[in-house]
Amino acid sequence: MRALVTGGGGFLGKAIVKLLLAKSWKVNSFSRSEYPELSLLGVNHFSGALNDYAAVRAAAVDCDIVFHVAAKAGVWGDYEDYYLANVVGTQNVIQACREHGIERLVYTSSPSVVFDGTDMEGVDESIPYPGHFHAYYPQTKAQAEKLVLMANDENLATVALRPHLIWGPEDNHLVPRILERGRKGALLKIGKRDCLVDTIYIDNAAEAHLQAAEKLAIGSEVAGKAYFLSNDEPLPLWDVVNRILAAGNLPPVTRSISPDLAYFAGAVLEKIYSTFKLKGEPRMTRFVARELSTSHWFDLSNAKEDFGYQPKVSIDEGMRRLQDWLAKG
Repeated sequence: MRALVTGGGGFLGKAIVKLLLAKSWKVNSFSRSEYPELSLLGVNHFSGALNDYAAVRAAAVDCDIVFHVAAKAGVWGDYEDYYLANVVGTQNVIQACREHGIERLVYTSSPSVVFDGTDMEGVDESIPYPGHFHAYYPQTKAQAEKLVLMANDENLATVALRPHLIWGPEDNHLVPRILERGRKGALLKIGKRDCLVDTIYIDNAAEAHLQAAEKLAIGSEVAGKAYFLSNDEPLPLWDVVNRILAAGNLPPVTRSISPDLAYFAGAVLEKIYSTFKLKGEPRMTRFVARELSTSHWFDLSNAKEDFGYQPKVSIDEGMRRLQDWLAKG
């Protein structure tokens, strides 16, 4: 059996690749950059952009399943860049599946596709898409998720997975950002509420993708559905941030700012960055202000019942592993 993993060199993609190899799968990886580590593992690597159909099509030759993990993430940037990577890229993956007769597609989505700026407390997959998004990432990921779910038919079985805040050793996004801002003293609590949030340890997120893939087939229980994923251990947001800081031997966050002031600052900074075409991203955006001042935890009943999801690595154990990894530099 051969699988294509888009974004195979990324944090989640690489974890999925390693699990597939451990199960004796042959693996194709598709990313913008070269990843020598994957080549050493025996992965057949393809380089290219998601919006280049010919490149995506070539990577999918002779594959039995596609794990579409690659995306343009982040909270700031041009809409066209997000659209080309997340929407056009997903259209290309679906088209490649159809052209090559691939019958299974596992798509990595995000809970942000249903975030409307208010608390999400114990919600399940029945929660609708919002009418407005505060950032291009969730907007284009929602568009892509809809494409994937609508593509489910008698020739192609699709499923969308929504892992929330993936972290752990080798993280190249969430953990480094928290540690970098912690070192600079640039972290501020937004509000004084203990907003509960779900997160997910990297091994649990990767394992869930393979569990869903095993159950995925044309006409199966999971086909055409979206599923929330987490460690099923919601904790106060700033407790999670402070534990990550502690794993990196940094002090906890103590200063705070009101949610309204954070939202106003985000709006002002977005305007400044847009007007003057500044590089980088604003220190605060409206999306981040809302994300960091609301609760985000989910009912995982459907994932547990439909494909047997059960997180194997607890947050406590994950934090111990993260600390050991950070200590090694």
